[in-house]
Amino acid sequence: MKLHELKPAPGSTKRRKRVGRGASSGMGKTASRGHKGQSQRSGFSLPLDFEGGQTPLYKRFRKVGFNNPHRKEFQTVNVSELNRYEDGTVVTPQMLRERRLIGKARGKVKILGDGEIKRKLTVKAHKFTASAEKKIQAAGGTTEVI
Repeated sequence: MKLHELKPAPGSTKRRKRVGRGASSGMGKTASRGHKGQSQRSGFSLPLDFEGGQTPLYKRFRKVGFNNPHRKEFQTVNVSELNRYEDGTVVTPQMLRERRLIGKARGKVKILGDGEIKRKLTVKAHKFTASAEKKIQAAGGTTEVI
């Protein structure tokens, strides 16, 4: 196939409408605009958002705010709060709930790096900030992503 052999798909192109070229132009006396009324006059244009008198879409919806349906919610716990556990403890989201460091029965847990940790712990959570991971490992503990 060569460039000069390319043709548009059948039915995908239409002839240009040449308005105001007389009755024999193929569009008759009114140039396919119909008889009388606003849309038949020269210079007529409607706003792009006009919906025939129906309340336009932009007026039907709220103007402020957005609720992301794909938002991931995390319960957050600071590294300093993990000092409540004894050395060598494996800290899980279930244990955090028991100590009331997080609420909700469901939801993921994220460990934040605020504060200092002095215990050697194995922490299991859904997410860790880089600083939290660094602090836990510096204290001799390990992090495990669930």
